[in-house]
Amino acid sequence: MSDRRIIVYSLDQAVAAAEVAASLKKPLTLMSARGMASFMGPLWFKKLLELTARDDVATTGVLDCADEAGTAMAALRAGIPCVRFTGDEATRARLDEMARPIGARVEGETPSATLDLVDRRDVVTACRDFLAAD
Repeated sequence: MSDRRIIVYSLDQAVAAAEVAASLKKPLTLMSARGMASFMGPLWFKKLLELTARDDVATTGVLDCADEAGTAMAALRAGIPCVRFTGDEATRARLDEMARPIGARVEGETPSATLDLVDRRDVVTACRDFLAAD
């Protein structure tokens, strides 16, 4: 998984990010906005990852579940490869222990190298500049 993450809000943004990553031959980590799992659900994000998958770029995803342990468990059961949980560290560690046997993980902090596409008008240029800097 790349330490550089792109926070997406739509399928169009995710597809654009994947196209840029493929053109640059860079791995791609798509991330949801903070707490998005609680109102969009894990299946929405799983489908977004499926629809963005390409043979020419390694893509993975991180679904932000905020401090909701139940939502994090639902995301893991849905097959999300990486879940972000911002609750207490002991709970995060227990969730991560449960995730490891199924090939998933639960993280706490987000790496500093993150591009948030929330107000970006030119998503392609923003993704290209961000991914090329790696």
